[in-house]
Amino acid sequence: MSQNNKKRNILTKIAKELNTIVETMLISFFIVSMVFTYFFKVATVKGSSMENTLMPKDRIIALSIYPDIKRGDIVIINAQDAVMLDENGNPSAKSGLGKEIVKRVIAVGGQTVDIDFEAGDVYVDGEKLSESYITGLTHLDEGAFTGQYPITVPDGYIFVLGDNRGVSKDSRSIEIGLIAESAVNGKVMLRISPLENFGFVN
Repeated sequence: MSQNNKKRNILTKIAKELNTIVETMLISFFIVSMVFTYFFKVATVKGSSMENTLMPKDRIIALSIYPDIKRGDIVIINAQDAVMLDENGNPSAKSGLGKEIVKRVIAVGGQTVDIDFEAGDVYVDGEKLSESYITGLTHLDEGAFTGQYPITVPDGYIFVLGDNRGVSKDSRSIEIGLIAESAVNGKVMLRISPLENFGFVN
């Protein structure tokens, strides 16, 4: 075999290997992009309503597809609508906060929520919650259900509160109220930044 043919064969092999590497990289990029588009949501925490569980500018990853929502979950919410209860206890929606927020689920459909604003205690189905995650007690009534407590959360809705109860705008607020389960954009699982606080979020 001539020297030129040897060089040509070597170059052909190199080209094939490079082509394989490029194809593998493109496929990997496509798969990662699809996974993050349909299964995960990356978000940045804004504001102090979830301190000290989540701090301002924390980067978090949430599952976009999840089996269910339960009490204690931290969720990303599309708060476009504010849902109140009419005199018959039926949900009634109006224009809401108009942005995404991160809050903790306190009650789901069928559960009853009561708040003793004087004592600062929250009750679900008559049981006082032991909330080790909160920063301050729940003294602030923001008008969403004033005079209606205890309230029963309709099926398909959730009642949410921030962990920093003194500053959080949440289901107590007339700008938020109850949240339709369809307005939950993700269940928060992981903090990825800052790196020193990397880990699962509870």
